[in-house]
This record gives sequence, structure tokens and C-alpha cells, in this order.
Amino acid sequence: MEKRKSFLINFAYYAVIFAAVYVLLKYAVPILMPFVIACVVVFLLKKPIQLLTNVFRLPWKISAILTVLVFYGIVAVLISMFGIRVIAGITALVGSVPQIYEEQILPVVNDIFSNMETILQDMDPDLLTALYDVSKQILQLMGQMVSSISVRTMALASDIVSSLPGTIINLVLLIISTFFIAIDYEKLTGFCMRQLNEKARTIFIQVKEYVVGTLWVCIRSYMIIMFITFVELSIGLKILGIDYAVLIALCISFFDILPVLGTGGIMLPWAAITLFQGNFTLALGLFLVYLIITVIRNIIEPKLVGSQLGLHPVVTLASMFAGVQFLGIVGLFGFPILLSLIRYLDRHGVTKVFK
Repeated sequence: MEKRKSFLINFAYYAVIFAAVYVLLKYAVPILMPFVIACVVVFLLKKPIQLLTNVFRLPWKISAILTVLVFYGIVAVLISMFGIRVIAGITALVGSVPQIYEEQILPVVNDIFSNMETILQDMDPDLLTALYDVSKQILQLMGQMVSSISVRTMALASDIVSSLPGTIINLVLLIISTFFIAIDYEKLTGFCMRQLNEKARTIFIQVKEYVVGTLWVCIRSYMIIMFITFVELSIGLKILGIDYAVLIALCISFFDILPVLGTGGIMLPWAAITLFQGNFTLALGLFLVYLIITVIRNIIEPKLVGSQLGLHPVVTLASMFAGVQFLGIVGLFGFPILLSLIRYLDRHGVTKVFK
């Protein structure tokens, strides 16, 4: 009976914590997102501000204002230069989807079903009839999907336009709050730390050390690997004469974040489909590009990534899937990071969650 009571109490305890974290991430964090991002930006700019203060003997407030101005200026220039090209590429790609479907996808699907009919024509006629019905339904479904892309694209563009006022307000709040937090960073962090008791302060320091010392190194390293993958793909696809090479390379490099799947989850099926179409040169080129990316990644990854999340790939995939279901894109990355953090705290004796 005592064990059951203990189990129920522990279950209720962790359920309340999970519910509180879920509500915080689901409702509170999106509302306070400009201020959260501002805090992260100021934390990242703390060392440059300190360096500017020490080198030029400037007051902290002046150094903070100058550093934040330079940071947002660089971000604005990069977004302007890169964003225009991405938007133009997406617009052109969406406009050419029907043509790609007619010239690339539809012939491959027809060839697949034609070959299957040839194989089954000497067998049971009922199987051939069922195959014909299935192929007809699949082609109709694919046609409906292609025709709905333009409608969804227009709806997405309308949603983006309608959300512009709110986005502008959030950006203004983000920039203003960044200046204020940067100017009084020491006062604000000191005040927050004084509100915690000794145990909570110890846990906070442990979490900060893990996030800054280990997790940030891991994230930064994989961002570098993603950028290298993006450059390699852009060059390789450009050489192969692929349309929208930069945009396709950008999408594949983001897909490279996913564990187990990675670049091969797109490049290998793409090469196989191209080979099935009879374009042996392009298929070989795509495979060689994937092979070069894989070799370079295996060389640079051990050197760049000092320590990873420390989770089994199955656990990582399961946590990413659960995160998407609960919190969308935030949960996609937040759940694996949270599990990794709990594992780290357990190993250092701060918490007792896993045996």
C-alpha cells in the first residue's frame, strides 16, 4: 500500500510538472516570444559587449546600444539579401509544379504501373483489374494534390499578409526589449537569481552550464554542418543543371537535421527515380553528390561535434514525433533537448528521474 501511495504521489507530482511545462510552452511562451528571443539575443551578445567595453573603455550602456545596432543591422541585410532570393525561388517553384508533375512525376508513375501490368498479365485477371483500379485512384489523387497546391499557396500568402501587422508589432517589441535588456543585463539577471532559493539556483546553474557548455556547442556545430551541406548541395546541383538548385539545397539541408534520415532520405530516392526514368547521367551525378556530402560529413562531424544529445536515435525520433504532436515546430526540437537535459541532470545527481 505504501508503494502504491508513493507511486501515485510521484505520478501526480510529475504530471503536474508536465502540465505546467505544457501550458507554459503552449500558451505563455508564444505570447512572450519577443521578450524570450530578446533575452537569448542579449545573452549571445554579452561577450561582444564586454569586449567592446574593455577595449575602447566605453560605458556598458553605450557598448550595448552599439552592439545591438550592429547585430540587427547585419540581420536585416542578410534577411533582405537571402529572403528575396528564397521567396522568388519558392514562387517560381510553386508556379512550375504542374509542369514538373506532367513531365517528371506522371511518366514515372505510369511506367511503374505499366511494368506491373506486364508482369501480372499472365496471372490472375482479377489482380490486373485491381491494379488498374488502384493506379487510376492514385493518379486521380496525385492530380488533386497538385491542383490544390496553388489554392493552398494562395491561402498561405493571404495568411502571411493578414499577419503582417502583428509580426511588425512583435518585431518592434523584440528590438526595443533587446536594447533595454542589454543596457540593464546585470541588474535584471541579478534580480531574477535573488528570487530563487539555493536548490533552485543550483539546478538553474547546472541547466545553464549544460545549455551553454554542451548543448550550444552541439547546436552550433550542426548549424555549421548544415551550412557546409547547403554549399555542397548548391554547387553539386548547379553543376548537374538542376533548376532551383539553391532552394532545393536549402530544403535538403534543413531535412538533414532529422536523425537517421538526413540527406540520404531525399537524395537516394531522387537518384533512384531518375535512374528509373532512364537518365543514368543525372542519377549517377546525384549519387556522387550524396556520396561526397556523406564522406565530408563523416570527416568533419567528429571534429566539430564535441558532444551530442546522448539519446538513442529511436528515442530521438519518438521524442521529435511526440513534440510535433504536442507543440508543433517548438516540440520538434524542444522534446529531444528536454530529454537530453533530464539525462544530463540525472547523471550529475541533480534529479532522480531515470534508473
